[in-house]
Amino acid sequence: MDEMLGGTRITYLGHATFRITTAGDEQIIIDPFLTQNPQTPEDLKQVGELDTIFVTHGHFDHLGDTVSLAQQTGATVVANFEIVSWLGTQGIENVAPLNKGGTLEIGGVKATAVHAFHSSSIAQEDGTTVYGGEPCGFVFEFESGFKLYHAGDTAVFGDMQLIAQLYNPDLALLPIGDRVVMSPFEAAHAARLLGVKHAVPIHYGTFPFLPGTPEEFQKHAAEIAPDLNIHVMKPGEDLAS
Repeated sequence: MDEMLGGTRITYLGHATFRITTAGDEQIIIDPFLTQNPQTPEDLKQVGELDTIFVTHGHFDHLGDTVSLAQQTGATVVANFEIVSWLGTQGIENVAPLNKGGTLEIGGVKATAVHAFHSSSIAQEDGTTVYGGEPCGFVFEFESGFKLYHAGDTAVFGDMQLIAQLYNPDLALLPIGDRVVMSPFEAAHAARLLGVKHAVPIHYGTFPFLPGTPEEFQKHAAEIAPDLNIHVMKPGEDLAS
């Protein structure tokens, strides 16, 4: 694991939120659902310095604290065109649009937006919603060559095999919650299609409508992707080299 990570530190903040510190000390957060996230430890809800925010889609539990963090830190927000356009209406100007199939290099990290099967909308304060563009996942390539795939919210889909062929990720962060994302059964198939040796289950247990469990994921993976190493992370824990 240490050799694979190549100096990258990955901290799980609960649900689908991750803090990443690169070998070059760039500070990244993915889907910053913090202040209202019941899984995030209180001492980690304030993130301090931040360089880049990545957002997979517009739902509240992923867009989360993006506006306030961008205001506080000046971090660049990377998301699809619709989300960065909406952020402009909130006074956030330091944005970098990235749609599926595109690659952006920022802070020494190459980030590619890839497909996800889900929905995306942004809840307004008045109770209305606006279209949030198409959801995505991200493949990150770090300075050492280590590649991380954050699947975002998605069902399993056959072109995960194409993600494997194009980008060959080393570690996948896979939702397992069921009902609104992949079930543990589908997540095991996703790991097989991706050909990854390492996976972290995410997006489960936060709300009652996310009943999938890591134990179910491990059970199905033992049959479907037997070479997979599953790292069950508690909020606040690190994967680090």
